[in-house]
Amino acid sequence: MSNVIVYSTDPCPYCSMAKALLDKRGVAYEEITLARDPAGRDQLIEKTGMYTFPQVLIDGTLIGGFTELKAADKSGQLKQLLAEAA
Repeated sequence: MSNVIVYSTDPCPYCSMAKALLDKRGVAYEEITLARDPAGRDQLIEKTGMYTFPQVLIDGTLIGGFTELKAADKSGQLKQLLAEAA
């Protein structure tokens, strides 16, 4: 099983949409909420170079935010990444 992490904040409609897409596909994920965690946000920027939410990682590989996740799902890349990581 792949390790999927969703970095999110509150309120965040794109975070909700990313989690809903993963839920719809039956993908288990760990959510890390950084709403009140400035140090965690700094670590996310160091890790991914991104400071927007959500940020989705599959086995340490950055997928990106909701737009990128949706595109990966539509193209079949999400399914492929999950299969490779399993």
